[in-house]
Amino acid sequence: MFFTYFGYFVAALLLSVILTLAVRKIAIALRIFDIPDDQRKTHKTPVPLLGGIAVYVSFWLVVLYLLMHPIYGIDIFKTKLIGVFIASSILIIMGLVDDVKQLSAKIRLAITAVAALVAILFGIGLEKVTNPLGGGIINLGNFFILAEILIFFWLMGMMYTTKILDGLDGLVGGIATIGAFMILFLTNTAKYFQPNVGLLSAVFAGACLGFLFFNFYPAKIFLGEGGSLFMGFILGILAIIGGGKFATALLVMAIPILDLIRVMAVRVRKKHSIFKGDREHLHFRLVDAGFSQRQAVILLYSVATIFGITTLFLQSRQKLMALAFLVLLMVIINIWLVKKENPL
Repeated sequence: MFFTYFGYFVAALLLSVILTLAVRKIAIALRIFDIPDDQRKTHKTPVPLLGGIAVYVSFWLVVLYLLMHPIYGIDIFKTKLIGVFIASSILIIMGLVDDVKQLSAKIRLAITAVAALVAILFGIGLEKVTNPLGGGIINLGNFFILAEILIFFWLMGMMYTTKILDGLDGLVGGIATIGAFMILFLTNTAKYFQPNVGLLSAVFAGACLGFLFFNFYPAKIFLGEGGSLFMGFILGILAIIGGGKFATALLVMAIPILDLIRVMAVRVRKKHSIFKGDREHLHFRLVDAGFSQRQAVILLYSVATIFGITTLFLQSRQKLMALAFLVLLMVIINIWLVKKENPL
C-alpha cells in the first residue's frame, strides 16, 4: 500500500510543480498580482496570484484518474467526490473573480457558504463520532439536522482559518500539507485503517507540497482567495470522510483556529467589522515582535506537526487534554506578545 500512496503522491506533486510554473506565467501575462501595501501585504514587489488553481487542478486530475482507474478494494466515494468537486470549483471560480476584481466580504462569505452546502447535499456528513469523554461511538443517525449543522460550521471554520492564515509566505500550504500527512498516517494505523481516505490525503499532500516549493519565503506566487479557501475545504472534507477525524485536523489547526476566535472577539469588543483585515493575527504579531517570516512560519509548522503527531497515539480523552494544553499555550503566547508590544 505504501508504494501506491507514494506513486499518487509523487504524481500530484509533479503535476503541481508543472502547473504552478504555468499558472505563474499566465498570471504575469495577465498582470494579476498581489500588490504590496506595507501593512498586511509586506512583500517588496508585486507577486503573481492564481496559485490555488494549480493545486486545485493537480489534485482533481489525479483524483479523476483514480475514478477512471479504480484500485481493487478501494472505494473513493464517487458520489461524494462529485459534490466536493462542484463545491471546490465554486471556491476557485469565486477566488479567480476576486483576484481580478475584488468582491465584497459579504459576497465571498455567501458564496463560501453555498460551496459548503453543496458538499453536504452530495452526502458529505457524519453518521457517527467517537465520544471524546468515554471513547465509545456516538450514533448521529437520530440527530440528522444537528449533524448537518455541525458539518456546515466545521467546513466554514476550516476554510476561513486557512484564508486568514494566508498572510505569510508558505504558511497555508505548509499547514495544509502537514494536516494531510497526519490524516494519511492515522488512516493507515490498524485501529483507523481507511486506505481510501489515506489515498486522497496522499494526493492532496502532494498537490500542496508541489505548490509550496514556489510559495515558501520569498514567495514567487501566491494562492489567491480561492486557493486558501480550497486548502481548508479539502482538509475539512478529509477529516469528515475519514470517519470524523476532527481531532486530527483540529490539533494541527488548533493555534490558527484559536487565533481566529480571539481576533473576532477583539474586533467585536472594539466594535470593528469582523471582516476587516488587520495585523492582529498571531502570524503578523510574531513578525512584529521580531521574528523573521521564515522563523514565524517554521514555528507554526512545528506546533502543528508536534500536536498532529499526538493524534497517532493519544486516545480521545487525551486528545482533549492536548487541546486544552494548546489553549493554555495560546494564552501564554498572547501574554508574551502583549508584553513585547507594550514594554514598560
